[in-house]
Amino acid sequence: MWVGAALLSAMLLGLYDVSKKRSLAGNAVIPVLLLNTLFSSLLLLPYILDAHLDFGWFGAKFLQEDYGYDIGIREHLLVALKAAITLSSWLCGYYAIKHLPLTIVGPVNATRPVVVLLGAILLFGEELNLWQWGGVLLTIVSLYLLSRAGRKENIDFRNNRYVWAMFAAMLLGAVSGLYDKFLISRCDIGPIFVQSWFGIYQFAMMCIIGAAIWLPRRAAEPFHWRWTIPLISLFVTLADFCYYHALDDADSMIAVVSMIRRSSVIVTFLCGALIFGERNLKHKALDLVLILIGMVLLCIGSV
Repeated sequence: MWVGAALLSAMLLGLYDVSKKRSLAGNAVIPVLLLNTLFSSLLLLPYILDAHLDFGWFGAKFLQEDYGYDIGIREHLLVALKAAITLSSWLCGYYAIKHLPLTIVGPVNATRPVVVLLGAILLFGEELNLWQWGGVLLTIVSLYLLSRAGRKENIDFRNNRYVWAMFAAMLLGAVSGLYDKFLISRCDIGPIFVQSWFGIYQFAMMCIIGAAIWLPRRAAEPFHWRWTIPLISLFVTLADFCYYHALDDADSMIAVVSMIRRSSVIVTFLCGALIFGERNLKHKALDLVLILIGMVLLCIGSV
């Protein structure tokens, strides 16, 4: 069951990246991200209101199990830290996806589970079987091949600041994934609580960042409304909903869930080719095939 939830989350993540790419084309990054956090918070606001005001929208039993009534300042602080980590990853990722091809960004994001794997082994004592190790090794090989493909488009992985931003987003995202497992499995905080409140805290943080950084420079970085902007929030909210419920399964493994979610690269690669007309697809296709094989190996080893 948790493998299916992770696969659905992967598809939604791919659509999320495509919406970001379209929304950020010739647009200011900070207000787009600010609106994303606003819409995401509004989508989950009913859960918060129902939990505290007992409107009965979702049922007391559902909320008591998945939201939790025994929530205090400690839990809110833990989720606020989650919001800061994720927001840092998103900021770096938004700048990267604005300036780099989707067919580069997607595969690099697909390597995030390798970092999650190391953390899962060290922190949670998870063990992978031979099938899963095969998937991890193929992912590592794909990153090397991707760096070679990037050079054909004059993208130097060592000196391009947006490539560094992309890797920073990947590393921070891996930390966020490990922290999710800690919050849900070790701190016993319900996934609905984590998802709903970390969106609220992200929006508050983005209001401060927008006022301090973007407003003084808004003439140099103008914002243009695009109807794909609310789609960013919709897709990431649905993707996270599936993701958190995959983690909530007692049999789930954070390293495997994170790896499966990175199969979103399939959607981003196809849209990068068909919608955005990106180049050098022949060389990148080999990288995509290796990732797909890695996903298959992980799924075989997980069922």
